[in-house]
Amino acid sequence: MQVVKELNVQIMEELNRDIENLVLNIRGFIKNQVLGFKKKGVVLGVSGGIDSAVALTLCVQEIGKENVYGLLLPEKESAPSSKTLGAEICESLGVEYEEVPISPILESLNIYEKKEQIIKRTCPEYDARIHKTSLILPDFLDKEILNVPYIRLIKDGETIAKYRLKANDYLELIGLQGVKQRSRMVIQYMYAEKMNYVVCGTTNKTELVLGQFVKYGDGGVDLEPLADCYKTQIYALGKYLHINEEIMKRPPSADTWSHYTTDEEFYWRMPMHIMDQLLYSQEHHLPLQVIEKNTGLSGDKIEKAQRHINRISNTTEYIRAAPPVYYLNR
Repeated sequence: MQVVKELNVQIMEELNRDIENLVLNIRGFIKNQVLGFKKKGVVLGVSGGIDSAVALTLCVQEIGKENVYGLLLPEKESAPSSKTLGAEICESLGVEYEEVPISPILESLNIYEKKEQIIKRTCPEYDARIHKTSLILPDFLDKEILNVPYIRLIKDGETIAKYRLKANDYLELIGLQGVKQRSRMVIQYMYAEKMNYVVCGTTNKTELVLGQFVKYGDGGVDLEPLADCYKTQIYALGKYLHINEEIMKRPPSADTWSHYTTDEEFYWRMPMHIMDQLLYSQEHHLPLQVIEKNTGLSGDKIEKAQRHINRISNTTEYIRAAPPVYYLNR
């Protein structure tokens, strides 16, 4: 009977099961952590995305709007909707918030200039006055399996060219982009320490397993209430919590390129619901037959995708790990 039950598993149903109880458990976790740290409340960076909207709402429900402070941390390459939606969710919950642009920090470190130099030598026709850019990877399931990053040029909303990045340029771009998340975290801790609050993170389980966060950036927080919820579950939480429909419809993104680039285009390289089902299947050791039935993928594609996931997880292990500490005479 157990085998028959396992073969009939509906992964999406399992992911979205008992959301009401999940909400209660996360709220309890938030309260316990704030009390455990002996702090007065929570500071949270509000991006206009689903993760921060869900985290903000749960914090307000558990510890009260008067004990939650929102920070809007835009920069000149952020999508305008990020600030708008972030302000709207704070106002709808009655949360006090403040906008602190991080562009001056990035400009003082020449982040934009260095980024422009890489794009210009990669894309001969690039003109910052007319082009927007994004960093993408080929679709893993339908096109290529090589992990080759490209710069995409967009004009008037249409992709006009793609240029392959050299390995060194790619690594430098990732380093430059990481400064954005680290700058935001510096500001969040400045406010948290002034107010005697904790900094609440918004990393979900999909991101955590894949190492899809910046060490000492969005990963450098005091508590992570969403870290055991796959991205699919975050949307289920958003629906249950009646999060703004515009936020619910917004594709997930780090929002660090001048053209809004989704996580499916760059990091996951496959649709969100496929990625989460594959991750859930690995976590629960589901047989290939069940994964095929749920995802609609062939066994060959599933095995390739699982190797791809394992490779990402293994190469980002250092991001999740605490720094090794040397102890004398041990």
